[in-house]
Amino acid sequence: MSPPELPDFPWDSLAGQKARASEHPGGLADLSVGTPVDPVPAPIREALASVAELPGYPATHGTPELRDTAAAALLRRHGVSVRPEAVLPTIGSKELVAWLPRLLGLGPGDLVVIPELAYPTYEVGALLAGAGIRRADGLTALGPERPALLWLNSPANPTGRVLGVEHLRKVVEWARERGTVVVSDECYLDLGWEAEPVSLLHPEVHGGDLAGLLAVHSLSKSANLAGYRAGFVTGDPALVATLLGVRKHAGMIVPRPVQQAMTAALAADDLVARQRERYAARRAVLRPALERAGFRIDHSDAGLYLWATREEPALATVDWLADRGILVAPGTFYGPAGARHVRIALTATDERIQAAAARL
Repeated sequence: MSPPELPDFPWDSLAGQKARASEHPGGLADLSVGTPVDPVPAPIREALASVAELPGYPATHGTPELRDTAAAALLRRHGVSVRPEAVLPTIGSKELVAWLPRLLGLGPGDLVVIPELAYPTYEVGALLAGAGIRRADGLTALGPERPALLWLNSPANPTGRVLGVEHLRKVVEWARERGTVVVSDECYLDLGWEAEPVSLLHPEVHGGDLAGLLAVHSLSKSANLAGYRAGFVTGDPALVATLLGVRKHAGMIVPRPVQQAMTAALAADDLVARQRERYAARRAVLRPALERAGFRIDHSDAGLYLWATREEPALATVDWLADRGILVAPGTFYGPAGARHVRIALTATDERIQAAAARL
């Protein structure tokens, strides 16, 4: 038995452009990866340290306090009502995305649908399970097919596109007719700009029935916890119970100090608002600078990225920006439909964002 054949890790292919951009006299402005650069807020760090002396194994299901706090935060921030027992902490969101098809028992003969432009790990997760993959944004493109799992991502990475209530409702209705599980990656739900993101789990979308629906959340973007690997999944209690059972056997457990830090972050709406203001300020500097330099910004209504084009092949734009000391990601990382776009991240310090804008 051979391991699944996975694509090359896309970021490794930018080594040449990164080296060229780093030679700029003003230094590298790395806008390629959506990794936080601002410090973890002090209350979260204090919560992390507060349980550092506990020696025992943590609970795979998380502490009751964490689950209660997560459910309360979803209701308060997004109008989503879930039972605390249907909240399951994960080791960041990427781990769950990569292993979810396998954890749900998918394999050869099953079909996973991902967006036309998609976070690469959706594809990797299907490959790890041995399942088939289809890229599709419209339901009509799927015809009579009955996918086992359908991924949504709103606000989307890389485009910043936001799916409205009507769109989400149609997807849910379509999926229920076919027995398809719908999973929404909602890592950027707190970061709406021109549009207000709506969760798949909002009652206006599902009409009071969470069956067959899951939402994946991450604290990497809203609370700067990328280094903590802090996320959770919630939704259909039966699906969450299935995931919990498998994860117990597999030892997929969020460390106890991280659980405590997550609890503090989910209770602190003011910290999320402060981080949101930082990203809004950086966006207000970078977007007009790109437009003055001849870029067109498409979608980008929410999230941490600007989806930009100069109407040329993506790698030509990456090279053009690298010559100016700016590193970005080509749209081809996210699917063939990104061939003429680049993804430009807001996750750089104020000083680096200002430097990039000046060079443009």
